[in-house]
Amino acid sequence: MANHKSAIKRHKQSVKQAARNRAMRTRTKNVVKAVRVAIAASSTPEEIAAKLRDATSVLDKAASKGTLHKKTAARKISRLAKAINAAQAQA
Repeated sequence: MANHKSAIKRHKQSVKQAARNRAMRTRTKNVVKAVRVAIAASSTPEEIAAKLRDATSVLDKAASKGTLHKKTAARKISRLAKAINAAQAQA
């Protein structure tokens, strides 16, 4: 552990931020998984669209907070939308 007051503060801040990032990463994985499960289960288009909206919101928020890179979030959203469109084209 650090000895200087400023180093102690930085350590506390980094621990808090790491916990926040971990929670956000877990949440993004869960919403992406929920959309993919809805697609695989052939849910109604309204349900899938609602899940995509939720996922988009969570991914954008993670990107704005710096947990994810903004292009990573955009790529994930794009691939989810593409998967939904492909599934609906087959149905």
